[in-house]
Amino acid sequence: MLAADLRDQLEREGAEVLGPAPSVARALLLLANDPPPSMAFLDINLQGEMAWPVADRLRELGVPFVFATGYEAAAIPSAYAAVPRAEKPVSVRNLRLAAQG
Repeated sequence: MLAADLRDQLEREGAEVLGPAPSVARALLLLANDPPPSMAFLDINLQGEMAWPVADRLRELGVPFVFATGYEAAAIPSAYAAVPRAEKPVSVRNLRLAAQG
């Protein structure tokens, strides 16, 4: 429900939204389409499954992304330490701020 609300907000801002993707499998399926998205917001925990495979695929595709998460920085593996984070509760404003660095 929160993801759907965020999608609606992003669309009102003019974004074309592919998701939300509630699972790693669904997110990877969305990323199999061409062209890849220009930007992604990724929750680290998708229905109890860690989203590292999705983060890896986004990197492979060269898609910049922001973790939208309630996890503290210390809980994120060092391989993803440089990925910007937007703290939950997530809003379009704090996603935009995180994406801008």
